[in-house]
Amino acid sequence: MSSATSTVRHAAGLLTMVACLPALAQEAAQNAQIQPVGQEPESQEERPQIQAIAEYGGVLTPKGRLILEPEFQYSHESINRMTFEGVSVLSTLLIGVFTAQDVDRDNYTASLTGRLGFTDRLELEMKVPYVYRDENERINVPIEDSEDDVFSIDQDLSGDSLGDIEMAAHYQLNRGQNGMPFFIGNLRYKSTTGTGPFDIDRNSEGNPLELSTGTGFHSIEPSITMLLPSAPAVYFANLGYVFHLEDNVNQNLSGETNDGSPVNVVVGDVDPGDAVRLSFGMAYAINPRTSFTLGYKNDFIGKTKTEYINTDDGSITRVESQTLNVGSLLLGWNYSLNQDVSVNLGLELGITEDAPDTTLTLRMPIGMNVF
Repeated sequence: MSSATSTVRHAAGLLTMVACLPALAQEAAQNAQIQPVGQEPESQEERPQIQAIAEYGGVLTPKGRLILEPEFQYSHESINRMTFEGVSVLSTLLIGVFTAQDVDRDNYTASLTGRLGFTDRLELEMKVPYVYRDENERINVPIEDSEDDVFSIDQDLSGDSLGDIEMAAHYQLNRGQNGMPFFIGNLRYKSTTGTGPFDIDRNSEGNPLELSTGTGFHSIEPSITMLLPSAPAVYFANLGYVFHLEDNVNQNLSGETNDGSPVNVVVGDVDPGDAVRLSFGMAYAINPRTSFTLGYKNDFIGKTKTEYINTDDGSITRVESQTLNVGSLLLGWNYSLNQDVSVNLGLELGITEDAPDTTLTLRMPIGMNVF
């Protein structure tokens, strides 16, 4: 099964913006105008004109308006790890074997997202990605009784296909009047249209010959988003929980024991770890066409539980993975070409050990009225 880090990458792209933030300052100035004596100002619902985190339910698309958003995303991750198996005699004397592992992973994703304002408070969304992955792994193990010779394992894998299609609905819960923040309820579903980790080709020893382009498991993510306008800025926060649905994989994996005897193993029930997702930040208007975003996101991913069944004797072994903590610093820039088209560039910098090193995302939201 692919690492849980690959699962959370479907949440990348947190910085989508619609280049309308400067309107906040203009609206605030208009609202600050002196009202005639004895006349009560009209109560209006004024939404912040920005989608700071549209993928998690930013300000909703107006009724009858469709936004098509082509996107290209590049993600890089490198792992350099040295492990030691042996005995520590003194703090400076180790007797055993050192193993050096060097892994480089590159992910390229091209996708098209559509958002439709179905009503004044309800937005529907669909995202179709195409994924290409490349991974190079090199493991160096010193040969026993030799000072210079090193046994090296080089493995270069790749894979490309349709990714996991996602569908979502966003609903505005309140009117955000009298300085109150806007609250958006979100529900996202991720399918299994991509090639999962148990769908890829393997050799006779059970080792993968290609990389997966999907998680292989259905997931449902409810979340809530808060937006607080404070011209010329908008503060945002999102809290969500990802339910990964358990499934019976029922895949045969052949291999060998330590003494070289063949063994047949079937992967049974697999329960991917659920995840708690948190993000927050601020979007700020620099001028009528340009704005930037600064934020942070963190995914706390639980243990994945896998069941292995030995078909020779019927014994069952249950294995649990480690939990993951994926945290990234978010930076974003947005430029409005005109009223309907803008360009957005987002950058994520991993700051925890389990996070990708860098993720670069380029988007171009294109708006049009359909009804």
